[in-house]
Amino acid sequence: MLPPGSAPGITGAFHFRNGAVVFEAASGAPAMLNDRLVTRAAMKSDASGSPDLLRVNDLTMFVIKRGKRFGIRLRDKNSAARKAFDGLKHFPIRERYRVKAKFVPYHPPKKIAVPNILGSVEEAASPGYVEFTLDGRRYRLDPLVEGEELFFIFQDLTAAKETYPAGRFLYTPMPKNGEVILDFNRAINPPCAFTPYATCPLPPQQNHLAVRIPAGELRYGH
Repeated sequence: MLPPGSAPGITGAFHFRNGAVVFEAASGAPAMLNDRLVTRAAMKSDASGSPDLLRVNDLTMFVIKRGKRFGIRLRDKNSAARKAFDGLKHFPIRERYRVKAKFVPYHPPKKIAVPNILGSVEEAASPGYVEFTLDGRRYRLDPLVEGEELFFIFQDLTAAKETYPAGRFLYTPMPKNGEVILDFNRAINPPCAFTPYATCPLPPQQNHLAVRIPAGELRYGH
């Protein structure tokens, strides 16, 4: 994350002052901000919902905000990790892990504590909880809302050996007639499963499930 002052680099420098991030291009570096050539520009973070995209040669950068901290997320299409990526692996698809859940709304939406990989905890609004049965036992999960979908951050007993230790993500359509379909065959790894530079949210305590769910994406690499 950015300390007060500036973060220099071969493509230019990012200056952080008074809650604003300003990029200054290095001499001769063709910097494009949202496809517009710039030499100096203030940059909106992802907190705005639509961060400014800065492109310099093969690098793409944008500002992220996590709590009170800012950082620069950089994507390099020529990175060694990207070139060495050998694909994803999944459990076999099984119908039994596509379950119908009852949606129970919170009135008003409930604030829940969501930890993240940076070690901090933020509050986020959950619209309600879902309740479902698996192997004869009842379980529940608190989702968040992301765009037009419900967003579940969960961990189950496959974590560590078979799936990513910190947990997985699952997106579903919004509730319909008080029901949500949880298709765990669509469970995916968070970005922090692939890079140490991610800022992923982690499962809230109540979303740790005491059951194996061998469905969805398997752990990647080490």
